[in-house]
Amino acid sequence: MSEIDNLIIAMNATIREALKRLESGGQGILLLVDAEGRLLRTITDGDLRRLILGGSVLDDTLHQLPSLPPKTVPVESDPITALELMNRHQIDQLPVIDASGRPRELWLRRDIDTRILLSTPHLGEWEMGFVEEAFRTNWVAPLGPNVDAFEKELAAHVGIGHAAALSSGTAALHLALRLLDVGPGDTVFCSTLTFVASANPILYQGARPVFIDSEPNTWNMSPQALDRAFNDAQRTGKLPKAVVVVNLYGQSADMAPIMALCERYGVPVVEDAAESLGATYQGKHSGTFGHLGVYSFNGNKIITTSGGGMLVSWDGALIEKARFLATQARDNAPWYQHSEVGYNYRMSNVLAGIGRGQLKVLEDRVAARRRVFQRYVEGLGHIPALKWMPEANYGRATRWLSVCTLEPEYTNIRSAQFIAELATKGIEARHVWKPLHMQPLFSGCDYYPHEEDAEFSGHAFATGVCLPSGSNMTPEQQERIVAAISQMF
Repeated sequence: MSEIDNLIIAMNATIREALKRLESGGQGILLLVDAEGRLLRTITDGDLRRLILGGSVLDDTLHQLPSLPPKTVPVESDPITALELMNRHQIDQLPVIDASGRPRELWLRRDIDTRILLSTPHLGEWEMGFVEEAFRTNWVAPLGPNVDAFEKELAAHVGIGHAAALSSGTAALHLALRLLDVGPGDTVFCSTLTFVASANPILYQGARPVFIDSEPNTWNMSPQALDRAFNDAQRTGKLPKAVVVVNLYGQSADMAPIMALCERYGVPVVEDAAESLGATYQGKHSGTFGHLGVYSFNGNKIITTSGGGMLVSWDGALIEKARFLATQARDNAPWYQHSEVGYNYRMSNVLAGIGRGQLKVLEDRVAARRRVFQRYVEGLGHIPALKWMPEANYGRATRWLSVCTLEPEYTNIRSAQFIAELATKGIEARHVWKPLHMQPLFSGCDYYPHEEDAEFSGHAFATGVCLPSGSNMTPEQQERIVAAISQMF
């Protein structure tokens, strides 16, 4: 909906004034009211043009307009009902009136009939300045002042010693495993409820993943499943080379018991914080607990460089080695000399400029996504069939995505049906990640459920839905989503 104070006009206004108001209002419509403020009709430029062609002059008042009862909806109407009425009468604006007939809001087709995507980039006012500086100084290739500054600023923001800006979060994970000497014949424990990029680098290194279930209270790696996996590994004499802990949908895993287990067995941790930049755990930033941490700046993440990632650590030697490997492992020699395999993994100076601008508004983006989640709970919390991903009491979740499950004891609606129904209304929703131990790519890999006879990740996949969560989504768009979901129940 749109602010309408500047759209309301009285009968004694002139045609000239109405034309000026139409031009400045930008909505293509005015709302004509009587002396009591009650809506009489709508006015478009076509209505005014017909008056003038019929002999009226610019200084005539709007009393010349014929009576034309407007199409309206009451204040309690939802956007779905409003859109149906717009379609029926082929109109693009629809006044919302109160019980006395006074206009309160204006539904616009462009607000309620455009496709709402899951999580879109949200650029601000800072990015262009850094990008223009890169162009002005001709630093458009990989590396440069923006890359150096982005690394320092990100490390300072999350409170860690060192950072390397890379081409993607996947590249950062790959380098992390390479730095930990993961190789053929090794095993790596990895969260199962995650995107495939968390485990693909294990295969890049010729190692084999062992998947660990999530716990229901956090949706992240289950310490008790991890404990059983370590017990079995010790008994067989083959401890993992590393543990990849994923922080799902903007919430940190319960790192204290996980780190304690890994330290007991002397196994390093890679913290996959691709989805959780801005989240906290016991007062510290997500991504700073493991030997190495990984962030992603993909287009759908809470801040973006369009594509990119960051590898962080307290160990400066590891990050320096990561930079070396990420620039094709070029030796310090007067010619191109290479003694080991390297990669083209460094971030460009242009994209790092976008990242610097995005980092300045990270806290604003976290607050916006948390507001999105809260509006869902307020608008849909009365529906017992919907259960919301919990926020653990040990820190702050960013709510990168707002996620719920459809509880079978309260509804026969399944996640695929739910997602398809929203799609018919121009709303994108998605399934919760399909657990990696269920993926054909990892067929035959070992898996440890949360309890020996009960798993959580399979339930989350079967019943879970990710709702549109972008920080630039308008309250009106979210009202439309809430209305569409409410109608299902």
